[in-house]
Amino acid sequence: MTDPTGRAVLFDIDGTLISTGGASDRAWGRALRELHGVDFHVGAHTGRGVPDPEVGRQVLEQILGREPTVPELAEAMQLRLRYLPEEVETSPGYRVEPGVVDVLDALVAEGVLIGLTTGNVEGAAHIKLARANLNHYFTFGGYGSDAADRTELTRTAVARAKRIAGDGTPDSAIFAVGDTPRDVEAGHGAGIRVVGVASGEYGVEELREAGADWAIASLEEGLPS
Repeated sequence: MTDPTGRAVLFDIDGTLISTGGASDRAWGRALRELHGVDFHVGAHTGRGVPDPEVGRQVLEQILGREPTVPELAEAMQLRLRYLPEEVETSPGYRVEPGVVDVLDALVAEGVLIGLTTGNVEGAAHIKLARANLNHYFTFGGYGSDAADRTELTRTAVARAKRIAGDGTPDSAIFAVGDTPRDVEAGHGAGIRVVGVASGEYGVEELREAGADWAIASLEEGLPS
């Protein structure tokens, strides 16, 4: 990897590193059925890349017809997290996206710090990565449990990268990799460059139009050189 010359790379999870095949939505569905007696397809009512706490708020507001209380939100999120390991482990659609392991191994070999920037709360992030034995690559991150806003949690990830690499690390030495326009917006809002990877629902041109500094079809291409 000669350019971008990052000392730290921040990866989104869902659609970038892995796909859980709908495991998260099924875990949410089980929690909502148990707590509120409703069948609710979370994925049909929330956007891609929305941080977990905001997902919980949005779906509970639709179910309850009002803003959920903090205990109601906490209960739903905790129950969803209880069901998530089983749903991930048994999901027939779970997969590691093409090229992921090769890229991560190459970054490790180059001594680059590798972190996460994800709307998942920290526990959910590591549950999702565990099935593919990917957790050992990531030494820090910004999570949905840090902020309900993607830009803010990305800023948290950037701050943690600088804490490890050294406070003098410039923003230009850190970049993000994600599969949605929301990832591009969050990275730019946090002051870093973004590689858009079309392994999710958005194509290369859509990611370019969203402002990605680089756009690639798959991590099989490697990071931009």
